[in-house]
Amino acid sequence: MYDRDYPLNIKQKMSDIIRCEADAIAGIEITDNFEDAVNLILQSSGKVITTGIGKAGFVAHRLAATLSSTGTPAFYVHPAEAGHGDMGMLTENDVIIALSTSGKSIEVIEMLQIAAQLDVTSVIGITSHMDSPLRDLSRITLDMGPDIEEPCPLKLTPSATIAIMSAICDAIALTLLELKGFTREDYGRRHHKGYLGSITRTAHQYDSQKKR
Repeated sequence: MYDRDYPLNIKQKMSDIIRCEADAIAGIEITDNFEDAVNLILQSSGKVITTGIGKAGFVAHRLAATLSSTGTPAFYVHPAEAGHGDMGMLTENDVIIALSTSGKSIEVIEMLQIAAQLDVTSVIGITSHMDSPLRDLSRITLDMGPDIEEPCPLKLTPSATIAIMSAICDAIALTLLELKGFTREDYGRRHHKGYLGSITRTAHQYDSQKKR
């Protein structure tokens, strides 16, 4: 229950949380591995498969959506469903991007082990912990950074780590967009609804739709 007498400056607290997350993102070290990861995707003749469990799974799902709308075909595979037939969606030309802060999520690790048996070995792991099985199963590891400080007073809610994951994923997707020469027209053809669709369609396309 909310205690009105609790001495908490709400605006200051919210500002501190946002600053902590911004500092965490600013602390990401962009190594050669980041360039290698982009090139691996760029040179692949297959799709990008993203995966993760829990909150990392939501980030992975969003990454697949962002990649797909910006010129890189991708979809999310739930690691728990992967063991129930969904691995059949993968081919050996695909690239897997696996997200796990600890790098120890059992569902993700098992999925990558199965993928290796199917000769799907182009794996990009995004993780923080150094003692991580995900590192061993990845061709390229993108480090989120060690000892990430969470603004949560319990030091449990992964808000800073999720902010870092999201930033890394955005950097991958938007770098690929530029390398592929993806245009506003290309974007509009894939995202033709809503506000973004309305401003990326040509005037002729937009006027035609309004007359219908």
